Amino acid sequence: MTMPLPAGAMQPYALTLDRFIDHAAKWHGTTEVVTAGSGGVTGRIGYADLRDRARLLSGALQALGLRAGDNLGLLAWNSQTHMECWYGAVGVGIVCHTLNPRLSPDHLAAMIRQAGNRVLAVSPDLVGVARTLVAACPGIGHVVVLDEPGHAPDLSDCGPARVWRYGDLLASHGRAAGWGGFDENAPAGLCFTSGTTGAPKGVTYTHRSNYLHTVHQLQADACGLTSADRVLVAVPMFHANGWGFPFSAPAAGAALVLPGRYQDGASLAHLINREGVTVAAGVATVWLGLADHLDRTGGETPSLRRVMIGGASVPQALMERLERRLGVIIQTSWGMTELSPLGTASPPTAAVRRASQSGRPPIGVDLLLTDADGVPLPEQRDREGRLRVRGAAVVQRYFGREEPAVDADGWFDTGDLASIDAQGNITITGRAKDLIKSGGEWINPGEIEAIVGALPQVAQVAVVGRADPKWGERPILIIEASMGADIADAALLDTLRARVPSWWLPDAVVRVPAMPVAATGKIDKARLHAEYGGVAEVPVRADIGTGAAPSR
Repeated sequence: MTMPLPAGAMQPYALTLDRFIDHAAKWHGTTEVVTAGSGGVTGRIGYADLRDRARLLSGALQALGLRAGDNLGLLAWNSQTHMECWYGAVGVGIVCHTLNPRLSPDHLAAMIRQAGNRVLAVSPDLVGVARTLVAACPGIGHVVVLDEPGHAPDLSDCGPARVWRYGDLLASHGRAAGWGGFDENAPAGLCFTSGTTGAPKGVTYTHRSNYLHTVHQLQADACGLTSADRVLVAVPMFHANGWGFPFSAPAAGAALVLPGRYQDGASLAHLINREGVTVAAGVATVWLGLADHLDRTGGETPSLRRVMIGGASVPQALMERLERRLGVIIQTSWGMTELSPLGTASPPTAAVRRASQSGRPPIGVDLLLTDADGVPLPEQRDREGRLRVRGAAVVQRYFGREEPAVDADGWFDTGDLASIDAQGNITITGRAKDLIKSGGEWINPGEIEAIVGALPQVAQVAVVGRADPKWGERPILIIEASMGADIADAALLDTLRARVPSWWLPDAVVRVPAMPVAATGKIDKARLHAEYGGVAEVPVRADIGTGAAPSR
């Protein structure tokens, strides 16, 4: 009897995040990670040296009592030492719990207690915040003050917690610990959502999910980084893994340029030109500030070729202005903390780029439009529906929760309303929670914002609902004018009259010198609701809005 031959096999190769920095150190060892401070570039290190320092930190974190599966709290701006903390932690299975310094101490303390953080690493200018958090979180036993260029470490008292200077910790407890050897499905990161749809929820990233997200991001129609790129990450590392760039840049061998907290137009222009930045990523308000600075000074940023924008929709006029002024290709994108965060991106090679479109999903991300009850729409093209997502880097269950965050078929409800055109391009048309119900009928603020935002005289726009004793809610149009531009209320409304139902016309136009921005970098609609959402105290002007919902 002939025995069947054994099947072939492939090598087991765990998809863990230490692979990225090991690859960069071996094949792109002198490629730099650059850190900027208040005076410009103040630190640079090659990937090989950064990897060696991160391995020493692994041993130091273990000496402080952290083990695989424990959460390391990180309250820090983008910097070399923050990168070292990421890789020093994940290399030995410790979880990076990134914390947003712009949140209130009460919110931060609640997240720290839920995560059970016992060690907190902080940027030197955040020691005061750390002191408040230690008082509210008795579980914190150690505070590590990161060495950052331009800052003298503040080692002031943090109550019962022992305070370490980062360099001293490496010198006294640094040991080159062995990396890897754990399951690729082990947790690697913890990031809480901004709480825009309720209390903040923790999203746990695994090594496998972040590894595959990096593969998604490196696709040519997404970020498409190469070893020739120098990437400015103006996305804070506490915003959904810095959009994944601290993983994808070393994976591709691209240089990383980290601006810290200094993201004003002048600082960014200096940094881009000094470092020859080719690709940059951040929310639209960052690039608006850069364009305004260049307009004032007559400067240029000739090395910059592409800018990725996410976080919120971009007005068409702003995108066109940025492309002209910066001489770049703007890539719009859409994502969420729950998606690690990339969901879709417009390809850099697109013949026509519309600000309203967020591109297509990369391989590994699947999308579905449903009705309000979760029933898939029979036609998925040229229809508006509720957007659901599934994939290898999409949340399955929130941190500390037993119930799944997905439906029975594995789809995660994003809460976004969207449409998909014949070519598969996604347009986010609004948030289900932002819909305004007027006289029993729905008004979509996103559609109004897209139309008004296309006007060159408008830099930023938002529409919120204002309480109305007759209709329940009525829309209010809030604009920030472009620098040096002026446009009358009547002209704004005339732009809308031909394109939306008459009862959608806003009841008032509010002008603000600068649109308020939330901790995430998005327009702070919660603040706008608080300031303008109350019942109007004076009659609405007849030329501003009809105040009327459709007759029944």
